[in-house]
Amino acid sequence: MGLRINQTAPDFTAETTQGTIQFHEWIGDGWAVLFSHPKNFTPVCTTELGTMAGVAGDFARRGVKIIGISVDPVESHTKWKADIRIATGHDVDYPLIGDKDLKVAKLYDMLPEDAGETSEGRTPADNATVRSVYVIGPDKKIKLILTYPMTTGRNFDEILRAIDSIQLTAKHQVATPANWKQGDDVIITAAVSNEDAVKRFGAFETILPYLRKTRQPAA
Repeated sequence: MGLRINQTAPDFTAETTQGTIQFHEWIGDGWAVLFSHPKNFTPVCTTELGTMAGVAGDFARRGVKIIGISVDPVESHTKWKADIRIATGHDVDYPLIGDKDLKVAKLYDMLPEDAGETSEGRTPADNATVRSVYVIGPDKKIKLILTYPMTTGRNFDEILRAIDSIQLTAKHQVATPANWKQGDDVIITAAVSNEDAVKRFGAFETILPYLRKTRQPAA
């Protein structure tokens, strides 16, 4: 049985480019994004790690820590950082987990249990499913899971957009419609009566009996 949204994110202890961490302790009282890579020194992942470094401030402003993981050892991550800087112009200052024994990849259902116990000799194709994103809340629950194919680089603007929605809807009894972005109208959830909606949100528009829209509440 794979991981599901609203399950507790598995805890683990691992070596990173910033020392040994215990994952839940590292997250602390805030939010976190764990994003994985099939193998070091691969082209798409190089662009992704650099892009993430370039938007790290956008995550920090939302109270979100970022951490990457590859099944290669920490020493390899450190060497890879120089290539990432050349390719993207960004320095990777966030931690990268070394998962050379594949324990975290298996724990997070990114590789099957029969994948072996070492990253040595494995190709990117062998690690194809290790290409996922997990957004984890302060309660250590998984809020979002995304898994991409090998040839498709991740859209970190979309991940930020999703976090904006998750954080907003965790605070208010609203949902966000398709293609929503900050400042757009939101949907009032069914748990809120019309009378309560007026008290909470002021004016709202009824599109259908089950679809009511209102202005985005203040954070």
